[in-house]
Amino acid sequence: MYGNKGINEYKKGSLKSDLASADPHRVIQLLMQGALERLALSKGFIERRDMEAKSSTLTRVVEIINALRDSLERDANPELVDNLDSLYEFMIAQIHEASLNMDIEKIDSVMALLLQIKGAWDQIGEADKQEAYAMQAEQRLGTA
Repeated sequence: MYGNKGINEYKKGSLKSDLASADPHRVIQLLMQGALERLALSKGFIERRDMEAKSSTLTRVVEIINALRDSLERDANPELVDNLDSLYEFMIAQIHEASLNMDIEKIDSVMALLLQIKGAWDQIGEADKQEAYAMQAEQRLGTA
């Protein structure tokens, strides 16, 4: 039939479409979802001892987490931002350790942390998102 290649191409196209029309909140959700999916894949690669696929997948997860770190609004809530930044840094260290030691439990712990953050992110209501966008726009106008 179509095979995995066709499905993967469809997913890539669908993701690009989602990203093209996504607000910043949705982009963060998509990044987190992508990291979680790749972490799950990496567990299978570790179990099958597929070193190349494991390395490639975990490298992509680290890139996604770094993108999440880069997206933190440093002016918004400094204490929360510092805590999230430290948590993302911890996740990256755990991923490196998991990769070196073929440790699925480390992958599970990163997934659990990321699921907690994503769960909180998913609870943000539309009114709160709109208020945050308005504040960001005001800050940009004030610095322009």
